[in-house]
Amino acid sequence: MTTKSTERARTSAQRFRSDKAVAHRLKRQRFESLRKTGQPHEDGPSPSACVDCGWGRLIFAQTFDDAGELAAALREEAPEHRDIAVYVGDPHVLLAEAPQEIFLDPSHTFRLELSTYRSGRKQPRGFFVRRLTSEADARAVNRIYASRGMVPVRPDFFWSNRDNRAITYLVAEDEHTGEVIGTVTGIDHIRAFSDPEQGSSLWCLAVDPQARHAGIGETLVRRLGEHFKARGNAFMDLSVLHDNEQAIALYEKLGFRRIPAFSVKRKNSINERLYASPLEAYDALNPYARLLVDEARRRGVHVEITDAEGGFFRLSHGGRSVHCRESLTELTSGVAMSICDDKAVTRRVVERAGILVPEQMTAGEDEEALVAFLEKHGRVVVKPARGEQGRAVAVGLVTLDEVKAAIQAAREVCDRVLIEACFEGEDLRLVVIDFKLVAAAVRRPPHVVGDGRSTVRELIERLSRRRAAATGGESTIPVDAETERCLSMSDVTFDDVLEEGREIAVRKAANLHTGGSIHDVTEIVHPRLVEAAINAARAIDIPVVGIDLMVKSPTEPDYVFIEANERPGLANHEPQPTAERFIDLLFPLSGHRAARHALGRI
Repeated sequence: MTTKSTERARTSAQRFRSDKAVAHRLKRQRFESLRKTGQPHEDGPSPSACVDCGWGRLIFAQTFDDAGELAAALREEAPEHRDIAVYVGDPHVLLAEAPQEIFLDPSHTFRLELSTYRSGRKQPRGFFVRRLTSEADARAVNRIYASRGMVPVRPDFFWSNRDNRAITYLVAEDEHTGEVIGTVTGIDHIRAFSDPEQGSSLWCLAVDPQARHAGIGETLVRRLGEHFKARGNAFMDLSVLHDNEQAIALYEKLGFRRIPAFSVKRKNSINERLYASPLEAYDALNPYARLLVDEARRRGVHVEITDAEGGFFRLSHGGRSVHCRESLTELTSGVAMSICDDKAVTRRVVERAGILVPEQMTAGEDEEALVAFLEKHGRVVVKPARGEQGRAVAVGLVTLDEVKAAIQAAREVCDRVLIEACFEGEDLRLVVIDFKLVAAAVRRPPHVVGDGRSTVRELIERLSRRRAAATGGESTIPVDAETERCLSMSDVTFDDVLEEGREIAVRKAANLHTGGSIHDVTEIVHPRLVEAAINAARAIDIPVVGIDLMVKSPTEPDYVFIEANERPGLANHEPQPTAERFIDLLFPLSGHRAARHALGRI
C-alpha cells in the first residue's frame, strides 16, 4: 500500500472513531435526559436513605417509594437546619404534595466521571489539604461557614463523625500560620446507602474570604475527587446555584458536566433567598409593614410593594390578591374603618354591644358644662375625635386651664375634640385577628431616671434615641407642651438636673409613637378583658383590630373601653405570633399548619 493510501486509511479510521464517539456522547446525553438520575437498579439501595451532615440531612429521593413518603421526610426537618432532597426524579409530583412548604432548588447538578478523571499537575503553594483531625479544626470550619453565611455545625458533630466512612471532611491548612483556610465535605453513596450506581457527592465547599492563597477551592475539589476515585466510586456530583458563574466555570474546567438532576428543599428562613426574590424598596418600609412582608415571603406568598413610604403592599397567593397598608387590608370594610376613625362613633357602637365606656362629652362653647364635667370626674382626658398615634392626646388633666390648653392643641389635629373621664390604671392593647385574641400587652408611658449629672432634656433625648433604635425609628419622645406639662407635675423643668435614682414620667399617654413601651401579658390577661375585646371587634365587624382598654391590672376584670385602632401595629408583640395569624387570616391555606393538614398530619 502506498504512503498516500496509508494516510487516507488512517484519516478515515480517525474520522470513524470520532464520529462513533460523538454518536455515543449524543446517545448518552439523550438517555440521561430521559431517565431519572439516581434511578435505583433492580438490586436496589437501602430504603429511605438519609445522611445527617450536621447542618441538615441529605435525603436521597431515589430510595423512597413515593412522593408522599419523601414529603413526610422533608417535614421532619429540625429547627435551624437545612435538609435537601436530592435526585428527585419527578419534582413536579413532589411539589404538588406540599406546594406551600417546599420548593424546587434553583441549582444545577454537575457530575465528574471519576473513571476518566485525570489529576491536576499543578501543586498547591503555601497550603496543603488533609483530613479534619481535631475539634480545633471543627471550630475553624464553623468560622469559615459563618463568614460565608452557611449553617454552622456543632463542633462535636464533626468530631463524633471523624470515623464515619460515609462522610469525608477535608480541610486546607496554611503552611506558615497553621490556620484552616478552606473546607469541603464528601459523601460516599456506596457506604451511605449501598448505592448501586456507586456514586459520591461533594458538599459545603468553602474558602476563608481572608485567605491569601489562590486555587484553594480547586485543590479541595480535586483532592476529594481523587479520594473517591481511589475508593472505586464511579462519579462525584455537586450542586451549584444556577447564577454562580464563577463556580460553574471552575467545575467545567475540572471536567464536570451538567446532568438532569433536581433537588427540593423546605421553605425556611435559611432558604428564603432561594425562593423569594429581593424586593424593590423593601428598606423604605416601616417595621410594621416589614414584619408582615417578611412573614408573607417566608411562607411563599408573593409580595409587591406598591408604596413603601406609606406602608402599602399587595399580597398574592393561590389566585387571591389582597392590598394592604400595614395591618389594614381590603378585608376591613369602609364602614368598619369609618367607625374606628371617629372615636365618638366607636364609643357608641361598642357601648350598644355591652362594652363599658367612660363618660364623654364634646368640647364646645359651653364653659359651664365643661366645668361641671371636670368637677364631677376630677381628672379628664382630652383627645381629638379623629387622630392616631397619640397625637394631641392629654391625660390626667385636673385644672380648667390645662383642659382649655389641651383642647386648643387637639383642635390642630381635628376640629372636634372629645373630653372623657379619666380611668386610673394601665393602658392595655389587645390585638384581635379573625375575632380571636392574638396578643395582649400593657403599654407604659416613657420614664427617665436621673443620674445626678444630666438635665431632664438630656435624659429624654437619650431615651428617645434608644426607643428609636429599638423600633426602627417609629418611637420617639416629643419635646413639646404636653411633655412640659407632665414634667411640671413632678415639679421639674427640661433644664433641671434630676437627682440620681429618681424616676419621673415624661408623658402620660402610653402610645408607642410617643415613646411608650410594650410589655406582653397575653398569658395572664383576665378572660373578661379578652371577652370585651372580642365583643368590641364583633360589634365593629372588623377582622384585624387593636382594642385599647384602661385597666386596673391585666389580671383583674375591671376596665373601660378607650378606642379601636383599625391599623394596629403588629410589631413589638414578641413572642406572640401576630404576623403569622395575620397571614393565616388572608391566606388560610398557607403556613405549616395548613400544609400539615393537607398532608394528613392533623
